Amino acid sequence: MLDFCAGPEHSCNESEAEKAANGAAAGALFQRRRLTRRIALNDTTLRDGEQAPGVAFTAAEKAEIAAALSDAGVAEIEAGTPAMGAGEQEAIRRIVRLGLPVRVMAWCRMKRSDVDDAIASGVRIVNLSAPVSHQQIGAKFGGSLPAVIAAAKDVIGYARAKGLEVAFGGEDSSRTDRSILEPVLEAAAKAGATRYRFADTLGIMDPVSARVAIEAVQRMTDLPIEFHGHNDLGLATANTLAALEAGATAASVTVLGLGERAGNAALEQVAVALDGLFANAHGIYLPSLKSLSDLVARCAGTDAGRAQPIVGKDVFTHESGIHVAGILRSRDCYEALPPAKLGRKHRFVLGKHSGLSGLRHELSYLGLEMSGEEELRLLSAIRSYAESNKTPVPTFTLLRLATFLIDERTDCAPTPAPGRQAAPARTLEAVS
Repeated sequence: MLDFCAGPEHSCNESEAEKAANGAAAGALFQRRRLTRRIALNDTTLRDGEQAPGVAFTAAEKAEIAAALSDAGVAEIEAGTPAMGAGEQEAIRRIVRLGLPVRVMAWCRMKRSDVDDAIASGVRIVNLSAPVSHQQIGAKFGGSLPAVIAAAKDVIGYARAKGLEVAFGGEDSSRTDRSILEPVLEAAAKAGATRYRFADTLGIMDPVSARVAIEAVQRMTDLPIEFHGHNDLGLATANTLAALEAGATAASVTVLGLGERAGNAALEQVAVALDGLFANAHGIYLPSLKSLSDLVARCAGTDAGRAQPIVGKDVFTHESGIHVAGILRSRDCYEALPPAKLGRKHRFVLGKHSGLSGLRHELSYLGLEMSGEEELRLLSAIRSYAESNKTPVPTFTLLRLATFLIDERTDCAPTPAPGRQAAPARTLEAVS
């Protein structure tokens, strides 16, 4: 109902909480860490994100999203899968022709024909994917590890000979073991791969296992590691952060976490978490994340969700009387992530859990003065409205309710003559 940026004592500059987070005392339970390297965020909204059921971007939408990702400071875009056919190849070519200051890459299977399709799409970077778990090697390569190794040597070498930069993607990496992964990585590196994508394809990991896995992979190869996390257990963002802290240098993300099944690590969550937890420079312009998410949601025909972290409509909205009263005294009471950092503001609404502090703040904003008794009656009506309508009270409804009480005060009937009964007081109803 009300965008909130209070007076000088509550200015919208860096809050005390943010200052404290930037330099936490040695004894603080929460310590902000630092990563010693820059993190590359590879956005795969246009590839893995589009694999979400029912999502189908047009070529024009893909170009629009790619431009928005570039404006947001994303370093790499995985623009699609060229092997899907001529339409997908043209959509990728359209992105390449934009000349954006980003690295545009394509996702390919470990097949020479997929490399040819990528070249036809105009990209100079490919992610060549092959299974590295017992389960997927059994299903896709007849259980033959030598066949996987031979394919990696052949196709990566072929792509390099064609002048392409190659990242090797290990599908189902979270279910592999050293006896499989180490020789495959050795073959990929010798053939010319420049990065290894560790894919938690089924989203089975937790932050502890993600950290342990990345540390183990670092002992097997000198290839830089990119972590690609799925969100089946709701842990994709947490796993991504754990992998990056363990030594991964890149993260695969999608806007809104869009993707297969439960989706992927969300770009907006990973970017803000890196900024807030690790003070890490990743090049993302944080105020652009809301408009970028709105664009992707529109093109995907989906809804970001009111409580979606970082970009949801309600993440800086306050109704609870305790929270509103605390914020009015000091924003540091209930603010760790300043909305101004994301180009947003606090918003107060009145509903079932509102208290007098929030109500008085709203009435002051509207230029209304009421007695203590009137405020209590109004608060009761607000709570009834919210419970009946399952929504905060709109400003026009608040004005009607408040005006009713003010009019009742001014229109109060004179004291009746002796022996005559006074007219009953009108009942205040929360009408919309």
